[in-house]
Amino acid sequence: MKPAEFKARAKRLLQSRRLVVKVGSALLVDSRNGRINRQWLEALADDLLAARERGAQVIVVSSGAIALGRRQLGLPSGKLRLEESQAAAAVGQIRLAHAWKEVLESRGLQVAQLLLTLDDTEQRRRYLNARRTLDTLLSVGAIPVINENDTVATAEIRYGDNDRLAARVAQMASADCLMLLSDIDGLYTADPGKDPTATFIPEVREITAEIEAMATGPISDIGSGGMATKVAAARIAVEAGCAMCVASGHVENPLQAVVSGARSTWFLPTTTPRAARKQWIAGALQPAGKVAVDAGAAAALARGKSLLPAGVLAVAGRFERGDAVSILDPEGREIARGLAAYSAADALRIRGRKSADIESLVGFRGREELVHRDDLVMLVPAARGKGT
Repeated sequence: MKPAEFKARAKRLLQSRRLVVKVGSALLVDSRNGRINRQWLEALADDLLAARERGAQVIVVSSGAIALGRRQLGLPSGKLRLEESQAAAAVGQIRLAHAWKEVLESRGLQVAQLLLTLDDTEQRRRYLNARRTLDTLLSVGAIPVINENDTVATAEIRYGDNDRLAARVAQMASADCLMLLSDIDGLYTADPGKDPTATFIPEVREITAEIEAMATGPISDIGSGGMATKVAAARIAVEAGCAMCVASGHVENPLQAVVSGARSTWFLPTTTPRAARKQWIAGALQPAGKVAVDAGAAAALARGKSLLPAGVLAVAGRFERGDAVSILDPEGREIARGLAAYSAADALRIRGRKSADIESLVGFRGREELVHRDDLVMLVPAARGKGT
């Protein structure tokens, strides 16, 4: 395939509105001295600035804490015990965060740090908290830099690689593009380092058993991910409506290289992030309670509005914040389903009241909506009329 054809595929990167970029340890950390590869990081920061100037919101998932910390602590090469990895991460995370802060702030970009564990992306309430934090940071123009919280995660609640963590972050943030910068420039039918007949695959529209069989183990002794983890990440991303690209990071300005036609593999979704999230809310979650609304609120929901407490008539069931609830019209029909921003007990306190009263009623400043429109899907049409 010619560079022009790769360039045509890379339009997805140029057109992305919310972009997640995953950086592996082998790219960020110099294997010879265990220090940040500063020249490469500066060039990547230029790419991130260019993406921001195109209007994209940017999230970084960065490996490197353990690789940086193990050298500082004098830990041996090879596989570390969990407690050794945690100690290395505790030391290296400081250096990693400082490096990102320096290169991004020197370009006028605000940077934030988030540490996540598997539980944070699997348990719904933690997931929603992290999602809202990301949304808030992106809305004020910050670039979140995310890593797995290796210092507290146990073996049972670790991802162990940042490829899948990046895919979960892309899913959580409803990103439309995920870039995995890697040791290799994409997916091959076999390991090209071992099989000279291996064929490059530029585009994957369906992740089949054959595609999964092509994945190989890690190429670098610094990183923990290989092509197998990237294919697993791709499955998560595309099911969330997010396109995923695997490209070589062993060049300066790796994002610009993809835009200019560098070889890369794209895993393509069949839906959009918004549609995928709506489908998940509508079909994958069992409602834990019911919320009955008045005619005005039902009409407002039909117009794409959020559900405000003022339009709520009754609350039933035992649900917590983040649980799915059925929304019923005055005739008792389920017209919508969504994720509650308040528990059942708090929803009872604020039903029928103005959003301005919420803090005094529940004792904390929460969301203005009982169910935000981004967390809600209509199931049947509701009568249109004067909304709340």
